[in-house]
Amino acid sequence: MSVEQALIARSGNKCELCGAEHDLSVFEVTPSDGSEEQSVLICGTCKSQMEDPSTLDANHWRCLNDSMWSPTLAVQVLSYRMLHALRAEGWPQDLLDMMYLEDDAKAWADAGLAEEDDDDDTLPTKDSNGTVLNEGDDVTLIKDLDVKGTNFTAKRGTLVKNIHLTDNPLHIEGRVNGTQLVLVAAFMKKA
Repeated sequence: MSVEQALIARSGNKCELCGAEHDLSVFEVTPSDGSEEQSVLICGTCKSQMEDPSTLDANHWRCLNDSMWSPTLAVQVLSYRMLHALRAEGWPQDLLDMMYLEDDAKAWADAGLAEEDDDDDTLPTKDSNGTVLNEGDDVTLIKDLDVKGTNFTAKRGTLVKNIHLTDNPLHIEGRVNGTQLVLVAAFMKKA
């Protein structure tokens, strides 16, 4: 049985990402050895948008809400990569936060993102003054913040040392009163 025949049987002759039933072809999820386990059956619409990111239609990719739960590893990896590419839309980041990949699958998914990240166009994390924040910077709170789930308020002027950046450019992670918190970058000022 050829790879294409195996993928047709596995997918029920439908795009494994969006469910379309026309213009189907084999797509190797790089890095790939060309096997059935490292390939997916996708439609022409999905393929053209993956090959030319300037044509991405975010609404078409809402199908990833279902395909990210596929039992097929290659479909999970491709879903992760597409959600990563669309994360600036907002809703894909929520799906990425829910998605879990085993370590080997995550390494495979991230390997395909390496080329994308070289020309990364994600927004930088900025403080309240518009200053770009970097990993390890120190920041100061510019207003009192009620900390949910704890019995303290982070007071204005509190220094947060050695911050960590998150996938979301609006948030940072830092330690306040010995508690690791996710903080809104707009309420910070670079120290």
